Amino acid sequence: MARVRLRWTGLDGETHEEEFADRPAVCVQHEIDHLDGKLFVDLLSAVKRTLITNRMKKIAREKARA
Repeated sequence: MARVRLRWTGLDGETHEEEFADRPAVCVQHEIDHLDGKLFVDLLSAVKRTLITNRMKKIAREKARA
C-alpha cells in the first residue's frame, strides 16, 4: 500500500499536514515529482526509457507524414 505524508504552507500562510494512502498517495507523489523536475520516464530503467523514446519518435514521424 502506497502512503505519503505531505506538509505544506497554504496561501493563508498556515502550515497544513495530511497523510494520503493508496491511489491518492500515488497521485500526490506524481505531482511532487513534477515539482522536483522529474518525469515518469526518468523513473524507468534505461532499456524501458529507450523503448518508449523510440516509440514516441516513430509516432511523431508518422504524424508528420500525415
